[in-house]
Order: sequence, then C-alpha cells, then structure tokens
Amino acid sequence: MDVEKTLHMKEGVGVTSYAQNSSLQKNGLDRVKPITEEAAINMLCSTNYPRSLVIADLGCASGPNTFSVLITIIKTICGRYREASLLLPEFQVYLNDLLGNDFNSVFRALPSFHESIGEKEGVFGSCFVAGVPGSFYGRLFPSNSLHFVHSSYSLHWLSRVPLGLYGEDGVPPNKGKIYISEASPPCVPKAYFSQFKKDFSLFLKSRSEEMIDGGRMVLMLLGRRTDNPCDKDATFLWEIFAKAFAYLVSKEKVDSYDVPFYAPSLKEVEEEVMREGSFQIEHVEVLNTHRKHNHCRKIVMAVRSINEPMLKQHFGEKINDNLFEKYGEILEKEMAQVETKEISFSIVLRKSH
Repeated sequence: MDVEKTLHMKEGVGVTSYAQNSSLQKNGLDRVKPITEEAAINMLCSTNYPRSLVIADLGCASGPNTFSVLITIIKTICGRYREASLLLPEFQVYLNDLLGNDFNSVFRALPSFHESIGEKEGVFGSCFVAGVPGSFYGRLFPSNSLHFVHSSYSLHWLSRVPLGLYGEDGVPPNKGKIYISEASPPCVPKAYFSQFKKDFSLFLKSRSEEMIDGGRMVLMLLGRRTDNPCDKDATFLWEIFAKAFAYLVSKEKVDSYDVPFYAPSLKEVEEEVMREGSFQIEHVEVLNTHRKHNHCRKIVMAVRSINEPMLKQHFGEKINDNLFEKYGEILEKEMAQVETKEISFSIVLRKSH
C-alpha cells in the first residue's frame, strides 16, 4: 500500500464524506480548546509578540474542523495583542495533508473563513492561507519559520505499513487480522511499535528544524491506557473490522491487508519526545471517551469516512456498502456486551533553545 497516495479522508460533502462524519473528532477538539488557547498565549510570551505569525495545521483533512481550530488560535492571539495595546499581527497559515486530501473543498471554504475572522477579529486582509501537500514525516517548511503547529487525529497514522509483517517466505504472521490483536504473534506489535518510533522521531526532528525557539506545538492523537499493545480499547474497532471482512472476502485477501495505524501508550510518546530532545513537554492530558451503544451508527459512519479510500484501493469499490453494513451489525452486538473507551492524548510541546 502506498500510504502517501491512498491515505486520506473521504472527499466531498456527501453522506459518507469525512466532512459529514467528523463530529466525534470535533468533540475531542472542543475538549482540548482551553489547552490550545493556553499554548497560543504561552507562545506569544516566549516569542515577544512578533509582527508576523506563522501557523501550520498538519493533517488538516477537510470539513468544518479544519477552520474551527484555526479560528480558535487566531481569536486567542488577537485577544492578547489587543490586551497589550499592540497592532494585530499578520498571519501566514499553512494547511498540510497528504496528496489525496480534498484540498478543493478546503479552498472553497476559504471565503467563509476569511469572513469569520474578518468580522470577529478584524484581521481580514492580514491572514494569508496556503495549502502544503505532502507527508509531515519529513520537512515541509523553511527553517526557523513556524511559531505555532497544530495536529489533531493524525499522528496515529503511520507513514507506511510496518516492515516485519511478512516473513522472508512472504507468509503473513498476522493471519485473519488487519491490526494488532491478542492472537498476534510478538513480531506484529514489535513491527508496529518500531515503525511508530521511526515516524514520530522523524516528525519531531523535522518540526524542530522548522520551528522557532519558544514556538509551541499542540498534538492530539489516539492512544491506549496501558503498556499492552493488545489493549482492548485500542484494538476493539479493528477487531470488528476483521470479523466483518471474514464474511465478505477471501482469507488471502484479508491476510494481505494491514492498516498503517498505531495507538501508542503515553509512555511511548513521552519517551520519544525526551529521546529526540528538541522539545520540552509543557502539558499532557489524557481524554477518555466512552463508546456509547446509541452512537453505534455515528461510529460506523466515522470509520467509513476515514477508511473507505484505502479499502477501495485494496478491495475495489463493490465491497464498501456490504462491508460497513456487516460492520455495523457486528459492532452493535459487541457494544451491547462490551464497554470500551476511545483514548486520546493532548500534548503541548515547547521548542527548546
């Protein structure tokens, strides 16, 4: 699987699009809004209220969440400039995602975004927006140029399907599964963790070169509560996926599909930040969200809007409706019997001198 080409949220504004099915992510962003605001304020104190501010949203996707976060950041910054009786700064905003992202929808929403910040903050004409396609597991911006970086619900996606999921003989050890499970041999979680460490380290190194000293980075990603990579909360939805696949496609086809995803523990994230050494951890918050049985339909639609482009590339278009109908049936039965949580981390990093 070529992740850079196939990993993107479902485009457009249709019934199964990400734009119409990202309310669960919006709830998470709303919960960490005070953290984002505080990080923006602390950034200003560390950088002495610059005349020109550069903000990057990495993994921006498309739909209403993209600009709601930016409005929060810009509103907070403008409020502090007014309190300090300073002229409002110019803003350069970079919107980044992979090549297949629906940037057309993003750009079509720009007039309403400019109108919103123009009316609310008086910065219309002083906010310049650019799209930056490409993987954030590598350099994207000039050195020492970014003041504030935001990324939500993106860093649990890996740059590639991990190496080590197939033996030298080409036989997959994770038979019948598409992600880590209790039935997986030890080489499977090891391969996923190894790829996460490599990717996250490269992400941090790249941002350290791009950010100015004292800049802030607010990251939000899915994770797990325990050190066990087979933690039920982290693997539950993927286990249901594998069961749904078993009804519809051949075993060989399932065995050849592995998701480029990893839900790290908080310890794994923190250790990699400290090992890389360019950032100080300023704030950490763990968010636990119960998966409610009456939200089953919403979960199915959200999962579909995220995974459908990858599934279409691997299995073809015909499988999707049947797959998610079966997925919904199994998920509803399982959620009636088992209580699980969605675990996510909100982390604020300060670029060290």
